[in-house]
Amino acid sequence: MTPTMNSTSNKRFLLLDDRNVENAHNVALKLGVPTKHPANPLMIEDKPWEKRYDNFYGNVVFDNEESIYKCWYSPFVVAHSARGMSLPHRKKTPYEGHESQEMAICYATSKDGISWKKPSLGLVEFEQNLDNNLISRGPHGTGVFKDSHAEKTSRQYKSICQGLNTSFSHDGLTWSEPRFISRNKIAGDTHNNALWAPTLGKYVGFTRTWGKTDRRLVGPETKTNHAWGRQVARIESADFCHWSKSEVVIDCKKWEHQPYAMPVFFHANTYIGLLAIHDQISDRVWTELAWSPDTKNWHRINEGLPLIDSCPNPLGYDFGCIYACASPIFLEDEIRVYYGGSDWLHTGWRNGCLALATLRPDGFAGYEQINANELGRIRTNALDYKGQAVKISADVSKNGWIKASLIDNTHSVISSVQISKTSTDTNLFDRQVIDEDTVRIEFEFNAAKLYSFAFSSE
Repeated sequence: MTPTMNSTSNKRFLLLDDRNVENAHNVALKLGVPTKHPANPLMIEDKPWEKRYDNFYGNVVFDNEESIYKCWYSPFVVAHSARGMSLPHRKKTPYEGHESQEMAICYATSKDGISWKKPSLGLVEFEQNLDNNLISRGPHGTGVFKDSHAEKTSRQYKSICQGLNTSFSHDGLTWSEPRFISRNKIAGDTHNNALWAPTLGKYVGFTRTWGKTDRRLVGPETKTNHAWGRQVARIESADFCHWSKSEVVIDCKKWEHQPYAMPVFFHANTYIGLLAIHDQISDRVWTELAWSPDTKNWHRINEGLPLIDSCPNPLGYDFGCIYACASPIFLEDEIRVYYGGSDWLHTGWRNGCLALATLRPDGFAGYEQINANELGRIRTNALDYKGQAVKISADVSKNGWIKASLIDNTHSVISSVQISKTSTDTNLFDRQVIDEDTVRIEFEFNAAKLYSFAFSSE
């Protein structure tokens, strides 16, 4: 199935975005439930130059022009490998850290997004050999995207990495010399990423900096005994060359749970962030969900709960860490969230992989009843209607139902309909039901979970 964004004839509204909700009763926003793909792990450290995937720092796109999935990822090509190490061996062997490590960017392709190949590119030498899938050595934490906003030029592919540095490419394989862009001190020691923000008419980048937290120290501050915590920082640019000073957009309030990286994408007029959280105590990483109306003001959804959780079994392919790739791939029947997983702890000996979790369409988060013995109710804000058809995406349990009512400018109910089955862009109202320029929709429901609705001219 060919990946596609929702039709441009649809105006889509995610209910996780509270700008779309005027009032609500007996409902709470709950994370969606992803399904990990049975073929996981999709890609592992199986090449001589793939010493350690570490956090993978994956960037996945579907190239519609070439009808192929593309993935840029960042292994350590110089490092000590955990390949073949047992769990007892890992626990008793001190981890050898980053002092002697070197990161690189590798490239992989797939026809179906499940089976991946690492093509021999002949671009970069590793141990006196060009027979590898390396496209660059040295850059750390590189984010890559194909810029649909840009014309087909040498700058169609863009990247940002620690430094902060940016680079351009016409094919995603051969890149311009990195351009230093940082105007203030930014750590950038994470998965840096950027996107074209259509509501702002500019590029926005996300990186990492550090700040003070609530931790109280016992004794003097040292490299390992400190109160510093990770923060997500934002930068912006009109041309991807000249950038603003950074501003912190997600702070680290609690030392134990630190924001590590946050790939951001735009969907249904909403900016969505897949926020990696590093637990300082367990030394594990999971991925949470956040959204923003403007890339500056972020709202955490079910903070502290993972959207994609790590498996409970030590040495399972994603037991230790989960880092979402940038960005999800949208199919008609599912959303593919690729991620980097590892089988052991963040700062320990571990093997990494590329893995996949899927969500139902628009299934990042939805509203459920708080009290199951009382109906849930959501009323939208006044919306530009113009006689369009109205569709809904929702899960409906056995004996559950959803009643939708169209409400005019006098707050009168003009038409109502009830459904009793799980739906994805299922038609509720045909076109021209109400002769109004604006309309509100009220949803009453029982034993259901509401994700989104859409207006369609089709």
